[in-house]
Amino acid sequence: MKLEKITISSLANMIDHSLLHPTLTDQDLEDGCAVAHKWKTATVCVKPYAVSKAKNLLSDSPVKVTTVVSFPHGSSSTYSKVKETESAMDNGAVEIDVVVNVGKVLSEDWSYVSLEIKEINDTIRSAGGLLKVIFENDFLQDKHIIRLCDICSEQGAAFVKTSTGFGFVKQPSGYYAYKGATVHHVSLMRKTCPSNVQVKAAGGIRSLEQFLEMKELGVTRIGATATETILSEALKSGVCQ
Repeated sequence: MKLEKITISSLANMIDHSLLHPTLTDQDLEDGCAVAHKWKTATVCVKPYAVSKAKNLLSDSPVKVTTVVSFPHGSSSTYSKVKETESAMDNGAVEIDVVVNVGKVLSEDWSYVSLEIKEINDTIRSAGGLLKVIFENDFLQDKHIIRLCDICSEQGAAFVKTSTGFGFVKQPSGYYAYKGATVHHVSLMRKTCPSNVQVKAAGGIRSLEQFLEMKELGVTRIGATATETILSEALKSGVCQ
């Protein structure tokens, strides 16, 4: 059996370099786009207001621009999500990561959830883009994740995605924390979705070991802020041929 050749380029091409923290400054945005440019990541994932600037900063690079819609809680109306999507694509985004309406998922109002994903995906596809649907798995049970995978498959979404990285759940101690991308959830999503629906893992992936574990599970895209750390580690460790 022919073994897959792992290169820095192949790893970088799996990364959406994430620039989504609430405190992100203009300088942070420029520095983050420079990191994406340096490593030639698949995309840089920025907040909606920053799409045009990111596109300009990466105009001489193959790196594409991703943005988020109804981030991080997914609570906007479908109309608002569609309009936000249209605006983002008009400004130069080519991939859109949209958060589901978590309350509707937990209510199991699947008609609402399905129609919303359809309307957003139709909008994106008509402009030649790709939709990634963010589930926010920390809030969900396996039955919700399975049904969401089925709906995303039925509606032709390009990706299903684990988390925003901001889905904090109140713990018994009173503190808020999140798990993000877990082996269990990623395995469940990959097993449930057909091969034409890709899986993006995001939330808490900060090391090469975690990255490769997700890759082994069938993930084809990673959302990460630790891009420089992960890829530098890959170079130093000799993982790449």
